[in-house]
Amino acid sequence: MTDPTSGAAGNPGGQNQPVFKYDPSQPHLVRPKLRAVRGFGAQREGQQLLGLSDARQISDKVVFTAPAAQFILPHLDGANDLDTVVNKVNEQVASMAAQQGAKVQGKLERSFLELFVAQLDDAGLLEGPSFEAMLVKVREQFDSSKTLPPSVTANFADVLAMQELGQDASESAKAEIGATKMREQFDLWIAEAFKSVDNPSFDHLPAAVIAPHLDYGRGWMNYAHVYGRMRVVDKPDRVIILGTNHFGMGTGVVGCDKGFETPLGVTPLADDVLAALRRRLGEDGERRLLKDKYDHEREHSIELQVAWVQHVFGPPVGDVEGKQVPVFAALVHDPARNSGQSYDGYGLDFDPFVEALRATIEELPGRTLVIASADLSHVGPMFGDRTPLHGDEATNPQGIAARNSAIQHDQAMLKLVSEAKPDELIASMAWQGNPTRWCSIGNMAAAMKVVGATPERTKMLNYLAAMDQQGMGMVSCMAAAVV
Repeated sequence: MTDPTSGAAGNPGGQNQPVFKYDPSQPHLVRPKLRAVRGFGAQREGQQLLGLSDARQISDKVVFTAPAAQFILPHLDGANDLDTVVNKVNEQVASMAAQQGAKVQGKLERSFLELFVAQLDDAGLLEGPSFEAMLVKVREQFDSSKTLPPSVTANFADVLAMQELGQDASESAKAEIGATKMREQFDLWIAEAFKSVDNPSFDHLPAAVIAPHLDYGRGWMNYAHVYGRMRVVDKPDRVIILGTNHFGMGTGVVGCDKGFETPLGVTPLADDVLAALRRRLGEDGERRLLKDKYDHEREHSIELQVAWVQHVFGPPVGDVEGKQVPVFAALVHDPARNSGQSYDGYGLDFDPFVEALRATIEELPGRTLVIASADLSHVGPMFGDRTPLHGDEATNPQGIAARNSAIQHDQAMLKLVSEAKPDELIASMAWQGNPTRWCSIGNMAAAMKVVGATPERTKMLNYLAAMDQQGMGMVSCMAAAVV
């Protein structure tokens, strides 16, 4: 670790790269505290690097460093000064080398650590003024508009537009055609999903549906199974989308006081839902519901549903005066943890939110559609498991067993969904420790409870599990409805 690689911490290499300087007068650099980061492998000029990004997505900067820097990260806890970190890392590396009968290849030098810490700070990956300034900017942007700007849906529309126009298409050209291509793609997916389906539509607007928040490319079949069946039903007066808080700081249910924008249009806030929830939750409950509303800024589990809602229920193409169905969104934490209470006692608990939302839906006139934006299992090395999932019984029996085990667990838990037993689902996941990392227990259970799901009204429409070619990760999802 004495010789940073090209693109690593310190001097990344290249004349246009910034030079990071360590300032010993800054207390947060003297005893650095690492924020939640996501690590990933990367290559540059043939060299293997470790990439580090903000798990909360407040910062969009990425740090590339030598893979051996992974030994440093656990010691950046705010309690250790840099000399202590150097000593601890070198002792750990020497101990590992001795156990393996190997020679220590290099030691961590304080000069490398200083530059690494300075780079982490510049990227907002340390607690301190740099990160706090980024957080203020994100919150100011959030508060400055009535709607949240498009993110993942805009990227998807851009890809479709570039397939039509070429990689060098201008932003204005992509914007002009992107929405049209997006609608066409949604319709193609619906047609493909219903090629051999006997019941391609619901008889009436469901009370609730469960759709994936997997990216469109992998989850399209289940999006189509849900939204394709609602093309001919009565239009809802409002939609409530319950999502998953993937990256945010909230520790309980997190509401949003904004509308949403995608390439297909602008969806206003269902302010009648928010007003009723505020009244029923009371002053303290309202504060808990909205204190981490900024988590919605980059949360894909809501936006991915909004585009489908706009496509199915929005005004016809070309009707610029038509209005989109208003939406209220909330991110629901995992009630299998901490008995449904917020993880730290400061957020909004599961049960009070569910009761307030149930009463709100009963109180409001007209038709309300509840959408649970839910993915299920997350298994494989990219999620912390050791065994890749690719291959067959002959080449990778352990991987096949792990893959089959996850699918079997899904089916056992989905039986509780089909039987409309949300409390048993929560209890079972809590008892088992959620072994395959379902990420949306909260919003699925909440949706079933607020609409009073029963086995007779709960319809399972489709299930799928998507895996990358290398078998590094598999994510499963479902399509279902409470009619």
